[in-house]
Amino acid sequence: MTDDPSAGAADSSATTSEGLDSSTPRLLDSSTRPVGVGLVGCGVISEVYLRNLAAQDGVRVVAVADAVAEKAQARGGEFGLPATTVEALLADPAVELVLNLTPPAAHAEVALAAIGAGKAVYTEKPLAVSLEDGRRIVAEAAAQGVLVGCAPDTVLGGGLQTCRDLLDAAAIGEPVAATAFMLSPGHERWHPAPDFFYLPGGGPLFDMGPYYLSALVTLLGPVRRVTGSARASSAERTITSEPRRGERIPVRTNTHHAAVLDFVGGPIATLVTSFDVPASEAPKLEIYGTAAALSLPDPNTFGGPVRLRAAGDEAWREVPIGRPYTENSRGLGVAELAAAMRDGHRPRASGELAFHVLEIMHAVETASREGRHVEIVSSVERPEPMPSG
Repeated sequence: MTDDPSAGAADSSATTSEGLDSSTPRLLDSSTRPVGVGLVGCGVISEVYLRNLAAQDGVRVVAVADAVAEKAQARGGEFGLPATTVEALLADPAVELVLNLTPPAAHAEVALAAIGAGKAVYTEKPLAVSLEDGRRIVAEAAAQGVLVGCAPDTVLGGGLQTCRDLLDAAAIGEPVAATAFMLSPGHERWHPAPDFFYLPGGGPLFDMGPYYLSALVTLLGPVRRVTGSARASSAERTITSEPRRGERIPVRTNTHHAAVLDFVGGPIATLVTSFDVPASEAPKLEIYGTAAALSLPDPNTFGGPVRLRAAGDEAWREVPIGRPYTENSRGLGVAELAAAMRDGHRPRASGELAFHVLEIMHAVETASREGRHVEIVSSVERPEPMPSG
């Protein structure tokens, strides 16, 4: 069970100063006993989670842990929290929910240990590296009667929830198609330790794809089949960031994916994720309907802009964001899962959603390798919209 500063660092907003504050709506009020949270993995992204969770009445972080004791002590000291071992944290009766911020290779190990200890668990994306591990997490949680949640929680933010309201109000008519593009020259340009992004479990699809796929499934429902192509453009990459500028690192995963997704409800989506594109003006996300087109915000963020253009209109119009959580609200999914633990509703950023996304990503790789459509076995109910208050 290890942690690495690169975990979650592809999220460019993870270390900004914006986040939840005293004016942010709460999912559970102060009259409800808060859920005790234990954080495992004290890398870069843990800072924004801890800061934002401190503003939620429904949760209370009780301890932090990391396989590297110095990391836990440093992060715990920063937030006035006790630092402990992973084993002690899992045995602590005050911990009801484990926040799993370890690197992807350790996601399954930590999640399964938490479930085995009778704890709910919320994991950074992806749910697991292998499909088998993801399936086991969901199955064992169901058997133990504990809840599983998983990032990204940007789907709960004001921007994408406003898009959900527009779709539910038939503002675009019947959805017929979508496009999703995550095009980048690669993380070695800016990340101080980019090695992970070019190893199995990394690459643009598994690192960034969950943002785009979670948004599409939340808005359009489950996917029934997938086809696509994938490749790696080079065997090595040269780091151009500090402090390792000029160092060459191996590439052991695909760095460009082009996929077609057929949704159960009828729409067909095109998804392209790449670390091989020097520049692009392609839109992040768009959904096309029989009456209008919808331009969605970057799914790696919580706010807008949201734009709509009806058939026959000469220009796009910006739609006001009518929902809360528009700043960097990492940790919102943890608070929403905690609320589900207390009031019994189905969590929105759920393990089932994350597993469906994981299966889609593996299906893209399989389709490319085998040259065929791949049927998606799992399904998931379209999550309910966030409360409007």
